[in-house]
Amino acid sequence: MYAQLIDDEKAHTLAHASSRELTERVSKSDAAKKVGGLLAKRAMERGVKEVVFDRREYRYHGRVRALAEGVRSAGIKI
Repeated sequence: MYAQLIDDEKAHTLAHASSRELTERVSKSDAAKKVGGLLAKRAMERGVKEVVFDRREYRYHGRVRALAEGVRSAGIKI
C-alpha cells in the first residue's frame, strides 16, 4: 500500500509512506494502519495538522478505512 500527502495548490508532495518500509510481517489491514501512522508522523514533522482524504473510486472500508484510522490515531484531523 502506498499513500502520499500532496499540496494541491503547489502541486508538491509533502510526505509519502509505503508498506514496503515496514520491517515486520502483518496482515494487509494492519499494514495499512501502520502506513497511515507513518504518513501522519511525517506530515506532523512538516507542520501539517489537517488533511482532506481523497479515496478516489475506492470504497471506505477494509484497507482504505484502516489507513484513515492510522492517520487519525497519530493525531492528524481528516
